[in-house]
Amino acid sequence: MSRLIDSILIPTDGSEGALAGAKRAIALASRTNADVHVLSVVAVRSDLEEGTDAVESLYASLEAEAEDAVETVAEMARSADADLEVMTVVTRGTPFQSIREYATRREIDVIAMGTTGRTGLDRVLLGSVTENVLRTARTPVLAVPPNADATEIDDVAFGEFLLPTDGSDGAEIAADWGIALASQLESIVHAVYSVDTSRVSRAKAPDELLSALEDSGEDALETVRQRADDADVTVSGALATGPPADVILATSGERDVDLIVMGTHGRTGVGQWFLGSVTENVVRQADVPVFCVPVSAESP
Repeated sequence: MSRLIDSILIPTDGSEGALAGAKRAIALASRTNADVHVLSVVAVRSDLEEGTDAVESLYASLEAEAEDAVETVAEMARSADADLEVMTVVTRGTPFQSIREYATRREIDVIAMGTTGRTGLDRVLLGSVTENVLRTARTPVLAVPPNADATEIDDVAFGEFLLPTDGSDGAEIAADWGIALASQLESIVHAVYSVDTSRVSRAKAPDELLSALEDSGEDALETVRQRADDADVTVSGALATGPPADVILATSGERDVDLIVMGTHGRTGVGQWFLGSVTENVVRQADVPVFCVPVSAESP
């Protein structure tokens, strides 16, 4: 029987944020029987000349720290589930590029990593490595905020998902992933479509536009419902009024979901995927992990 997820890549730098991401990733790997790849990248510094004794000594020290970081995660995985296949790798390079290249070379299905941030008057976007992986990866990325940390891997829940949709191709691919995951993990799916009334207020015929947006939303929600029903997944769906990111974050809190599954969209002229502003804002502010599915991802 084929697996939904064959392999999960867990990049780590040994930080608390990375460990939060690792716990979620290991829990997902255990419940989907996926192989675990743990990678730590020692960042190559352009201001240092490789080959000299002093520089090589520095890199050797950094690589030793990286080895400790990957072994910590590997031991977490083995302790959580002795049946997991776990591989560790330490390499030198530009972290986000090395992560992306490893994922491509090893045909990784999901990259799972922690985000960095702080609360207060503002919120830091993402760690630069995580941000660049999210923008350029062609496979789903599980982005885990540090405040989503679980005390024990066994405590990680996947009971309820939030599946935002706008009816686009990217949202449909994300829905395929969300429903497939929900089917395997026996999760409940809540679909939501945002009716952004800021667009309506600027329209020449606001009533007609509002009606059209609501009709489009109902069509998008019905598509998700039908796919979930076909997969025997319990599903609910609702229209909500407001800016999409605000609606998603509010619904996530109201429903007390364990995971948000949503698509990314857009592409630059050089062929690299970047995050749509809605997805970026959700990942930046969410208190729960966000499973980000690029439109380049293969359907599960």
